[in-house]
Amino acid sequence: MPTEPRVLAVIPARWASSRFPGKPLANIVGVPMIQRVVKQAQKKNILRK
Repeated sequence: MPTEPRVLAVIPARWASSRFPGKPLANIVGVPMIQRVVKQAQKKNILRK
């Protein structure tokens, strides 16, 4: 019986960008950018956690 592959997601979030410092925590309509990226990754249904 084959098992489902375990998938690890790595979301790069560089804090010290020269053009946009603090970009991962920048608010977009009241939600930090990194939170939006995580939610979109979770919607893909390939990540277990």
